[in-house]
Amino acid sequence: MKKLEFKISINAPKEKVWYSLWDDENYENWTKAFCNGSYAISSWEEGSKIHFLSPSGGGMYSKINESKPFESMVFAHIGNIDNLKELPLDEETKQWTGCEERYTLTEENVVTTLILSVDSLEQYVAFFEDSFPKALENIKAIAENPVVKSISVRTTIDASVEKVWDFFTQPEHITKWNFASDDWHCPTAENNLKIGGTFKYAMASKDEPIAFDFEGTYEAIENYKKIVYKISDGRKVIIKFDILDEKVILTETFEPENIHSVELQRNGWQAILDNFKKHINQ
Repeated sequence: MKKLEFKISINAPKEKVWYSLWDDENYENWTKAFCNGSYAISSWEEGSKIHFLSPSGGGMYSKINESKPFESMVFAHIGNIDNLKELPLDEETKQWTGCEERYTLTEENVVTTLILSVDSLEQYVAFFEDSFPKALENIKAIAENPVVKSISVRTTIDASVEKVWDFFTQPEHITKWNFASDDWHCPTAENNLKIGGTFKYAMASKDEPIAFDFEGTYEAIENYKKIVYKISDGRKVIIKFDILDEKVILTETFEPENIHSVELQRNGWQAILDNFKKHINQ
C-alpha cells in the first residue's frame, strides 16, 4: 500500500471550501474527475456509512471515521458495490479494505490549504496521480466562485420511506413542521403533488404581523425517491429520499436567494428539516 498526498491553496474561507466539498451538487461536480455522474449517499456524520456510486450502480462502501466540520473528513474504505448492493469481501477487496482517504483544511488570511491523502494499491497509483489533482482544481473553482450555486441540508430518519414521504407531502402534516422556530407557524398548506401541480404553504410569525406564502410548481416526481420543484421566484429545489441501512436520508438542495446570507439560509432550511424529524418521531 502506498500513501499519496495532494495539496492545493484556495482563496476562500474553510467553511466555503467544506461545503464546496460535501454539498450534493458540488460533490457531483468535482468528482467528475474520477467518473462523470458519480454521487454519494450518506448522512456525512462521523461513524456513519457512505456509499460512493457511479450512474451504473457500481461503486464502493465506506465508513466515515472522522467528520470535524471545516477541519477534516476521513473515510475508511470497506468494499465494493454492484447494482446498488454491498458485496461481501473477496480476496481482491481484502487487499485494500480499511485503507483511508483523508481531507484536511487549514485557513490563514482567508486562504485555505486543502490536503488530501489516500492509501492506494500500486495498480491504482497512476490513476489517482492523474485524477486527484484535477479534482482539487475542480474544488478550487467551485470554492473561489463568488456565486454560491446551491446549498444542501439533510437529516436522517429511522422510519420507512413511505412514512417519511407521506409526512413530508401531506398538508395535515406539513402544517405541523414547516417552520424554523417556535415563534413561527404554518397555518395552512395546500399541495397538489403531481408534475405541473402547485403548492402553497402559509408562513407566519406568531408574535408579529409578518406572513408570506411559500409556493411553487412541481417539475419532477419519483414516488418515494425524488421531488423537484421551482419556487415562485424561479429557484430550483431538489429533494431526495435515499435509504441506507434501513434509514431514510432526506436531502434538500436549493438555489439560494440574494437577500439573506448563505449561512442564514442554510441554517433556516436545516432548522425546518430538524423540525420535520422531530414531528415524524413523535
